[in-house]
Amino acid sequence: MDKEKKIKYTTFGLSILVAIIFLSSLPYKFTNAAETQYIFTTVGNWIGLSFFAAFGGYLVGTLELIASILLFVRGFKFNGAALAFVIMTGAIFFHLFSPLGVNVNEDGGALFISAVLAWISSIALMVIHKKKN
Repeated sequence: MDKEKKIKYTTFGLSILVAIIFLSSLPYKFTNAAETQYIFTTVGNWIGLSFFAAFGGYLVGTLELIASILLFVRGFKFNGAALAFVIMTGAIFFHLFSPLGVNVNEDGGALFISAVLAWISSIALMVIHKKKN
């Protein structure tokens, strides 16, 4: 397999991974499920923004949806990866430094691990596509 095909398949695989992580959480965020309420209320209270507690799930979910779409649009892959990187940097920060913690509601760290995987994947995608933008 030549280098160009390897890059194409790697990009597609990493994009799929990030999109699955983002899109699988949208039903919870857009329906304001109990898990979403807990996460964004905890973070909102910690940063002192009741707006974030009330609307953070919708805001983050919308940004994750936009990033997921951009990852598959020619000419916008870097932008989608950069948006994913910013979102996941925030998620990782709040997991590590806020009362939210790594083990949210005894999930065994699943949300945190997903955030780290999406973060690393977004960095790899930005590196791959940096010359194309």
